[in-house]
Amino acid sequence: MRLDKFLKVSRLIKRRTVANEACDAGRVLVNDKPAKASLNVKTGDIIEIQFGARAVRAEVLDVQETVKKDDAKELFRYL
Repeated sequence: MRLDKFLKVSRLIKRRTVANEACDAGRVLVNDKPAKASLNVKTGDIIEIQFGARAVRAEVLDVQETVKKDDAKELFRYL
């Protein structure tokens, strides 16, 4: 699954366009490397998103095309 879509489905970032812009600006790292929005995300990847002064690190636990809001937190875990 594309990185921007995973960020939206997992609700780490609320909208796909915002996720796409964050990737283009270099604020999203996957396995400590700058990632484009089109990067394929797989289980076990470490995603780091920089929101201004703070950063969020999460490990991908599962990849699904669609998920309910309550189950979205099961797609990743914070590090």
